[in-house]
Amino acid sequence: MKRLKRLLREGVLLLLLLASILWGLDLWRAPKLTDQMLTQSLMDMNGESLSLQAISQEEPVLVYIWATWCGVCKLTTPTVAALSAESVPVLSVALRSGDDDRVTEWMRKKALPQPALNDERGELAQRWGINVTPTFVVIYRGEVKSVTTGWSSRWGLQWRMWLAKQ
Repeated sequence: MKRLKRLLREGVLLLLLLASILWGLDLWRAPKLTDQMLTQSLMDMNGESLSLQAISQEEPVLVYIWATWCGVCKLTTPTVAALSAESVPVLSVALRSGDDDRVTEWMRKKALPQPALNDERGELAQRWGINVTPTFVVIYRGEVKSVTTGWSSRWGLQWRMWLAKQ
């Protein structure tokens, strides 16, 4: 019994240590979105103008930055597509993934929603300070509420969206 308690305690400590490391990595790799970036007018692939501040006024928006060449994105994209199918607002940003036709076809195959931005040359990612794909940014009422990079679970993304409203 003592051995089991010790193993449980060490397991919990290990999980806390791992969570702390992952949280620190997220803080270090997080993009630095300024108020100006949140209000700037962006052009989606359909030629529509939008701003992150405007589209996030009613409910939190999940900004999903991904790439066709990103291995982890192939794992996270079905989760984002499923959330979108459940009416979670998603703005998809393709990073250095080719021209609009190629990105549109990839999104169609993966059931990713529109609107979408195609950052073909990586200029937007550079301005936002995005160095990792996938990156998930939750914006609500024009404010960044959460940022995480790398793989994230469905529950993790849903939790971030819920937490943004609190």
